[in-house]
Amino acid sequence: MKYRLLDLLACPIDKAFPLKLIVFSEKTYERTVKIERDEPLCEEYCGLNRCSVKGKTASELGCEKCVKLEVVEGLLICSSCGRWYPIEDEIPSLLPDELRDKEDDLNFLRKHRDKVPKEVLLNGKPFNLSTEEAQG
Repeated sequence: MKYRLLDLLACPIDKAFPLKLIVFSEKTYERTVKIERDEPLCEEYCGLNRCSVKGKTASELGCEKCVKLEVVEGLLICSSCGRWYPIEDEIPSLLPDELRDKEDDLNFLRKHRDKVPKEVLLNGKPFNLSTEEAQG
């Protein structure tokens, strides 16, 4: 997933923006982009620096570096409703609750347990590991 995508993504449930990004792994690709007048590539939010682009230049934000980076695995979190969305194989999955696969989501949490915030592990929506914690 390109960091720039965070400038466009909102929670599909409550439309909260921006989503919080936690990166587990990333990859660098050799790309170049022509940045005119040192203006940021993003319109509102810089996913790489996790900040507003207002009043900042492309140089300050590191846009040239950003276009080369991809999030391979990670997590998107809605700070408003507590939902989380996995990023796997460079693809974010922002499906509504009824289309998500519970076992796949739980396996994702188990696999990345040491990198996922405790709040998501225990209280994340629509699925979390709280029942396993209580049993284990």
